[in-house]
Amino acid sequence: MSLPEHMPSYAELPVKPGAPAGSAWGLFGDDDQLGCINLITPEKAKEAAGLVKTGKSFSLNWELEKPLPTMFGRGLPRHTIFSASYGRDDVLDNFFPQSSSQWDGLTHIIQPDLQAFYNGVTTEQVTGRPGTKNGIEHWGKRGMVTRGVLLDVARYLESQGRPVAGNEPTAFTVEDLEATRRMHGVEIRQGDILLVRSGWMAWYEQASVAERMPMAYLPNLRTPGLQSSLEMVAYLWDLHVAAVASDNTSLEAFPMQGVSLHRHMIPLLGLPIGEMFFLETLAEDCAQDGVYEFMLTSAPLNLLGGVGSPPNAIAIK
Repeated sequence: MSLPEHMPSYAELPVKPGAPAGSAWGLFGDDDQLGCINLITPEKAKEAAGLVKTGKSFSLNWELEKPLPTMFGRGLPRHTIFSASYGRDDVLDNFFPQSSSQWDGLTHIIQPDLQAFYNGVTTEQVTGRPGTKNGIEHWGKRGMVTRGVLLDVARYLESQGRPVAGNEPTAFTVEDLEATRRMHGVEIRQGDILLVRSGWMAWYEQASVAERMPMAYLPNLRTPGLQSSLEMVAYLWDLHVAAVASDNTSLEAFPMQGVSLHRHMIPLLGLPIGEMFFLETLAEDCAQDGVYEFMLTSAPLNLLGGVGSPPNAIAIK
């Protein structure tokens, strides 16, 4: 499909008569099931390819076996290798596609007041069978090749004498993100994928089992991340990025204080959220060479009706 001639600001939403306030329903068509992934165009792929200078690649995928213990009631994959006459084969049981690094698909979060998913899809239309709506397979079949931008907010705040504790719910404001962007000397453009480093995963990787254990229980979960506010929702939308991902468990600081980013970004705006992306080696390289833009690829699972998926993401500089 062709993109709208004008990408509306958050203040200009909705664009479709009768659509909910603050929604992008109908912007990419009444039957759209991609959301803001529509903004990843062939031109964005060519732009991204032009950013490759050294050929260094950085996997953004955490181990499937992490976090350990698992969170949000999700299970740990059971991996079995078995013999076959030609060699070996293997199988995964108890595999939760959102237990580690993940994209939240467009049916991960419902808008509770409307009881609807992105673009007005109803609960009855989400079946996981042929004809199901808003499944991850639409992203999987399309793939994602675009420009990526990293905002290393944790590193920026530390440089300002405001170090971030990985197990505290420090909420990053719009001003924090913009100050980080200016320090990095990078622009954020339409169709980019925005990565935000909170420092949570760096903390988690060095934490003891005793320190990690409480995190498995939602009432005890405490992480830094984006501020839960309409100001943040408007800021992210007005950037017109294709997706936003972070290295923490929920993108926003947790416990959430204020407006849920998830409930606005996913069902109302069709703006994908990525969580628990592994950003440590990429962030270190960006800090060394001062380059915070790169080619980013992601291949979500082509799974009919999938609610989420490992990102299978790589940054290439």
